[in-house]
Amino acid sequence: MDINQILKTDIQDFINKNLNSDSSTLALKKNPFPEVNYAEIINQISAKKKAKDKLPTWFSTENIIYPEKISIEQTSSEITAKYKASLVSGDKLIDCTGGFGIDDYYFSKQFKKVIHCELNSDLSTIVKHNFEVLEASNIECFSGNSSQIIEQLNQKFDCIYIDPSRRNDAKGKVFMLADCLPNVVDLQDFYFQFTDMILIKTAPILDLHAGLLELNNVAEIHIVAVNNEVKELLWKIVKNHSEAPTIIAVNLEKEKQTITKIESSKSYSALYSLPKKYLYEPNASIMKSGGFEAVSELFSIEKLHQHSHLFTSEELIDFPGRKFQIDSVVPFQKKEIAQNLQGKKMNVSTRNFPIKPEEIKKKYKIQDGGTVFAFFTTNLNNEKIVLLCTKL
Repeated sequence: MDINQILKTDIQDFINKNLNSDSSTLALKKNPFPEVNYAEIINQISAKKKAKDKLPTWFSTENIIYPEKISIEQTSSEITAKYKASLVSGDKLIDCTGGFGIDDYYFSKQFKKVIHCELNSDLSTIVKHNFEVLEASNIECFSGNSSQIIEQLNQKFDCIYIDPSRRNDAKGKVFMLADCLPNVVDLQDFYFQFTDMILIKTAPILDLHAGLLELNNVAEIHIVAVNNEVKELLWKIVKNHSEAPTIIAVNLEKEKQTITKIESSKSYSALYSLPKKYLYEPNASIMKSGGFEAVSELFSIEKLHQHSHLFTSEELIDFPGRKFQIDSVVPFQKKEIAQNLQGKKMNVSTRNFPIKPEEIKKKYKIQDGGTVFAFFTTNLNNEKIVLLCTKL
């Protein structure tokens, strides 16, 4: 890609004017700029569209150059990058897998110097240009193998950051860090020659216990959700750390963030109860953590059943998840179901229940939607029940 050609005013104007156009239809039209590869212009439009909500700073800044659309899809969002940067600070950080550089832009606000390493030389050139446009002058870009760059620089870093990607031949396998590049499992001791802290980002499908079997010295695991959808796991690894890690379940929203800390070293005890006045469903990051006994103890609320993962209380509390008022408790029996649910409109969920929501809706002719939330679950007496609730 010739960046200088793409940056020409008429081409930038064309890109911005066509952000609401269908890229496939646009691609069939005649190239208005024959001196430039039309596919590259179309890619700029498609990638910039993808950036609008995910990367608002990049989207709203003039003369940003975008890589292939897949790089935008795979990069951190700004909201997760800001959170990530809040976890570390110091003089120098090196990013072994720099990509489009979103994380490094926010790391650069926490460190005096950031080094961005990227195997793809074209992407490295694009990112270097964008950092200049964004006036992130304390980021230095290197293209090449990050381990070789670390050895050549031979410096001490306050943090080494890695976002390993799965090798192509690992598709279909259970997610293992050893199947990723860089192989952080094998490289941990190497990294510790140059730092006392490693921060690793992984996909949310990685099982926490599996990650702990592969990685040593894990001090913290951050489960990061955005609008109740888990987006990434962050593994903060500290040299010589030997205690069980703290698990931090985070839910990020536009105006606020909710954080729940669970100490792996502590044995939490859950309380149990039949449904009371209010019902609570933990957010996605807590569900990923598996710390349900901790939730009961930390928030002084009762679980409905060991395996139901729904909580109840008599008084309404501030809770990291969805909150409901329980309007009625219906036994899961033919007569009661026919009377209270058959043919009605409601939002169906199941927790620790043998029938799936779609089967329930089909069997009892329940329509999706409305203001009633129906939780099909099991209580502490192992009785199947339906909680009809109003969302708060």
